[in-house]
Amino acid sequence: MLPVPSPARRRYRGAAVLAALLIPASVGVTAPAVAAPGQPAPAVATGRSASAAPHVVGAATVPVYSYADAIRESVWVQSTTDADTDGVPDRIAVDLVRPREAAQAGVRVPVVMDASPYYLCCGRGNEGERKTYDAAGVIAKAPLFYDNYFVPRGYAFAAVDLAGTARSTGCGDVGGRVEVASARAVVDWLNGRAQAFTADGRPVTADWSTGRVGMIGKSWDGSVANGVAATGVPGLATIVPIGAISSWYDYMRFGGVLRASDYPAYLHRYTNGRPVEECADLLARLRADSAESTGDYNAYWQERDYRRAAGNVRASVFFAHGVNDLNVTTSQFARWWDALAEEGVPRKLWLFQAGHEDPFDVRRAEWVATLHRWFDFWLQELPNGVMTEPRVTRESAPGVWREEADWPAPGTRPVRVTLGAGDGGTGTLGLRPASTVPADAAASGPVWSYRDESLSEVDLVAEPSVPRAGRLVFLSGALSEDLRISGSPSVRLRIRVDRPTTELTARLVDYGTAERIDHFTSEGVRTLTTESCWGESTVVDDACYRDTAEITVTADHAVLTRGWLDAAHHRSLRFTSPLLPDRWYTVTVPLDAYDAVVPAGHVLGLVLGQSDPDYTNTDDRDATVRVDLAASTLTLPVAGPVGLHDGEFDLPVGALRAARDEHGVLRTDHGVR
Repeated sequence: MLPVPSPARRRYRGAAVLAALLIPASVGVTAPAVAAPGQPAPAVATGRSASAAPHVVGAATVPVYSYADAIRESVWVQSTTDADTDGVPDRIAVDLVRPREAAQAGVRVPVVMDASPYYLCCGRGNEGERKTYDAAGVIAKAPLFYDNYFVPRGYAFAAVDLAGTARSTGCGDVGGRVEVASARAVVDWLNGRAQAFTADGRPVTADWSTGRVGMIGKSWDGSVANGVAATGVPGLATIVPIGAISSWYDYMRFGGVLRASDYPAYLHRYTNGRPVEECADLLARLRADSAESTGDYNAYWQERDYRRAAGNVRASVFFAHGVNDLNVTTSQFARWWDALAEEGVPRKLWLFQAGHEDPFDVRRAEWVATLHRWFDFWLQELPNGVMTEPRVTRESAPGVWREEADWPAPGTRPVRVTLGAGDGGTGTLGLRPASTVPADAAASGPVWSYRDESLSEVDLVAEPSVPRAGRLVFLSGALSEDLRISGSPSVRLRIRVDRPTTELTARLVDYGTAERIDHFTSEGVRTLTTESCWGESTVVDDACYRDTAEITVTADHAVLTRGWLDAAHHRSLRFTSPLLPDRWYTVTVPLDAYDAVVPAGHVLGLVLGQSDPDYTNTDDRDATVRVDLAASTLTLPVAGPVGLHDGEFDLPVGALRAARDEHGVLRTDHGVR
């Protein structure tokens, strides 16, 4: 899999880089009402009823069709773009596997579709499978188990090469309009609204399709599914984004701070399947338009931010995400989840403790069974009750799974905790050891300072009671009760800075010994020597995969969640506002969403730093930051008891959501003090 480039690669050994997708600015589809939970989605295309087909028994599909005898074909769908500017519309390679017996009987079938840039360059899944073809150039092996499992059950499978990758023409624009249009064109073709051709140029139709499509995929693939859903394309009945992003900006810019230099160009080059010269102009535009010199959110990033188009979504959404995913951070699913919830989109969520992983390699049997029932409901329209079950499946500790009604956990409320000077006050996190600074008449209480030392995360959070330059550490006392954090924390700071800007970082840490998933080692999952099979096989495409197991470690602390902000973007992510050294500013550092229980007896820590060599890339170093403690707070989304003594301060329910701006970032006072 593609590694994240320096400097972030130090934290992503072996991780798959993801990418995202866009909402075409030209799309203006008004979405009809989606089906209510528990009700079948509206039909898209006519055909023989699934309930009358031999692959349906009761309210479930069963494997009655031969996988070995399935129809395998490769077609090229005409997109609406001409990304390589050669005067010919881009053509998108689609490799199909579908049941021959259903076609012979005139039984139309729905489609499970995985659109990816990785099929030839990098491979898919834990074993890095790539597509293979026969002598005639027709698909012989499709990666992953989707075709092996679902084709015998009355589905077709479509493996789509995104524009500019593998066998498709055009040029990949890394989550932009071209990329999303290429996948959308396939949905249109499956519904009779686009043209497709064989390798020798003969027109071909999808008259075997019901028109109902379910897109699925991990990482970049799942992001494309999110983007196509955001266009409101008719026929897309459901999507299953796994570790996928919902905003390219938030993937490549952490609060205005660069994650890595030249990142869009890096991903384009890595997955490009065309001659370099044919896409040189597009590559130059990627570099020019992404505003790396400022970190601003501009039109380039707006095109790749489909949260703005949540109201267009017609498809149901089944999320899967690791709470310790440091590649595609949890804000990507959490902010998309909130946006879709406000639009009433039917949703389901799996949260697990591993990092950037597929639930197929975390909890395989249960995942396949759930996915099967999900597709049966949304694509075959079978009333199996999947939408009346608890909405959320969550791994609360290694190997411990719970069902819950919603996420964040029902009853979660924002709890505001003040930052104290270590004086033992209730409802505070106390500062442990640090040096005071001279009194400041403009401050509302004690002032503490720290200078940027570019500390690694290991050095930043280790030995919290030991003085260390370059950080401030705030600790609770031992928790009197278990503390359930469910949602997105944030830190509100009143600061003075002696530079025009600096990176501000915050980490929430559980100090206490426990067995935890070791997500820094192979994302928390090891590959075993045994294997299990999921569907039918052929000589060249087997359905068997190496089994996996979670990797655990006993450690005396764990970073729960992290947050970053370029201080000059404290007013808006759209422009910079350089800081004046004689002024106080109120800024908010949003932390990534998380869900965990900090056990009674453990200590909760908040660690503040500045430049972050493990996760970001910045030239703005060496600043000294003063923090007005009395005017600074940590806000926690808490479900159940607080356990921070008896002095917690509750905000009104919904205050966090109401305070977010259009990018999902908590608004600050925006005032200069």
